[in-house]
Amino acid sequence: MPQEVRDRLLSLERAEGSVAVVGSMNADYTVTSRRLPQPGETVKGGALRILPGGKGANQAAAAARLGANVCLYGAVGDDANADFLLGQLDAAGVDTSEILHTEGATGTTVITVDANGENTIVYSPGSNGKVSAGYVQSHRDALAEASVLGLCLESPMATVIAAAEAAHADGVTVLLNESPFIPELPHELVTSTDILLVNEHEASQLLELDEPCDGDWSRCDWNDVVSRVADYGFERAIITLGDEGSVVVEDYRWHRVEAAKVVAKDTTGCGDAFMGTVLAGLAAGYSLLESAQVASYVAGYAATRFGAQSSFGSAADVASYFSVM
Repeated sequence: MPQEVRDRLLSLERAEGSVAVVGSMNADYTVTSRRLPQPGETVKGGALRILPGGKGANQAAAAARLGANVCLYGAVGDDANADFLLGQLDAAGVDTSEILHTEGATGTTVITVDANGENTIVYSPGSNGKVSAGYVQSHRDALAEASVLGLCLESPMATVIAAAEAAHADGVTVLLNESPFIPELPHELVTSTDILLVNEHEASQLLELDEPCDGDWSRCDWNDVVSRVADYGFERAIITLGDEGSVVVEDYRWHRVEAAKVVAKDTTGCGDAFMGTVLAGLAAGYSLLESAQVASYVAGYAATRFGAQSSFGSAADVASYFSVM
């Protein structure tokens, strides 16, 4: 890890800015197997683990573990999973005081992880589907005090749009993770989003790019990608490329960010670790490129451990890991 990136990482604990996340909370029912099943196929798996997850909760927890001041807005049900998830978020340092409590099941995901660390995920919204635009509007004053707002699409679209519009109008930087992917984003969400974060597959579909057959993005015409990002309506974006790193698009230019080199055990939650780190970096006053450079190492660290939130480390954990490699 370069010294300037290490310094930036360790400084996140002293940042004065704050992060707001409007998003989902899920209990992840996770099982490992030698390989992922094909359609209609049954494969034998290992022991079932119930782990804290949900993209919103993951991103909030990742930022908080790095030392950022983070408040999560969302909903849990009235089941045992609600207490479990809130306890995990509290332990990570996330402010959960504004979370809505509803009747019924808390959100869940069913995850299968293979021997190479790849995964498949099925999402059941549960209480996440009850987070309304009215709930967001009732917290507008608190959201306006944040430096940056993180959003994904596991919450109802009307709620995501309401949060983006309110924050954008109040001068809060809005970072949208377009996941789970939808083919076309509403115009009002695009115009209220300051930064788009997508992986290579999502970018290919959204921007109508041809994915390289061999997965090698080094030969991609990134100037064309920059134009497509702008034509869609975004001024800034990050496209993550898995173990090939990421590309930051800003000021009609692109910058390649190398991936941290690790032996991956489980990639579940790595994208959320990346997103949470970018949120923390922006709240600390770092540029999008500087934040992405730190995020590369935080996400790499997460890939060496099992689960989503359970794989996230503190700034000191990440710095220590890469100092001994």
